[in-house]
Amino acid sequence: MNLLDFLFLVVAGFFSGLVGFVTGLASIVSYPALLSVGLSPVSANMTNTVALVAVGVGALANSSREVADTGPKLVRWSLYSAAGGIIGSLILWLAPEGSFESVVPAMVVFASLALLLQPKIRELSGGGDRPGIYSAALFAVAVYGGYFGAGAGVIFLAATLILTSETVWRATILKSFFLGIANLVAALIFAFSGQVHWVAALAMALGALAGGWCGPPVVKKIPPSVLRVAVAIAGFVLALWLWVK
Repeated sequence: MNLLDFLFLVVAGFFSGLVGFVTGLASIVSYPALLSVGLSPVSANMTNTVALVAVGVGALANSSREVADTGPKLVRWSLYSAAGGIIGSLILWLAPEGSFESVVPAMVVFASLALLLQPKIRELSGGGDRPGIYSAALFAVAVYGGYFGAGAGVIFLAATLILTSETVWRATILKSFFLGIANLVAALIFAFSGQVHWVAALAMALGALAGGWCGPPVVKKIPPSVLRVAVAIAGFVLALWLWVK
C-alpha cells in the first residue's frame, strides 16, 4: 500500500464515520474503499470491522453523557451486542470460502431499502417499550453487524424506534455505541484470522475516529433526508457493481 492509498483510506474513513453515525451505513462508504485499494472481499470486510471500532469511540467521546443516561439496562444491552458480534464474526471466519461474496450484494440491497423506508418505519414507532423483543432484535442486529454490517445501523435504529420509547436522537447515539461493541468483539476475533490488513485498518480508523466524533453535532444541522437518499442510491450502485464484478 502506497502513501496515496493510505491518505485515500483516511479520507474514506472520515466520511464512513460521519455517514455511519448519521445514517448507519458506514460500510457502504468504507467497504468499497477497501476493495478499491486491492483487498479481497473477506479481508476487506474483516479490516473494515476492525477500523470501524473507531467510529464508536469517536461518537462516544462526544456523547458519553447521553449513553450514561441509559441507566442499568445499558449493561444488559451491551452484553447482547457483544454476544451477537462474537457469533457474527465466527460465522464469517468459519463459513466456506466464496460464500461471503455471494451474499454481500443482497445484504447491501437490503440495507439500502431499509434506509429508504426509514421514514415509514419511524411512523410505526410510539408503541411503548417491548424489552424482550428489543433485546432479541439487538442481538440479531449485532450478529449481522459482526458478519458484515452494511446497514446494521439503520436496522438497529428502526428496531429501537419501534420497540422502545427512545427518541430519534438517543436512538442514533445508542446505535453507534452498541454497534461499536459488536465491532470491537468481532475485531478481537478477526485479529487472529490473518486476514486483517493492519495498515489499511489504521488508515481507515484514523479517519473514522474523526468522523465519529463529528457525527453528534453534525446530525443536528444537516437534514437527514439528504444523506439518507444519497447513501441509499450509493448502496444500490454498490450492489450492482458487486454483482457485475
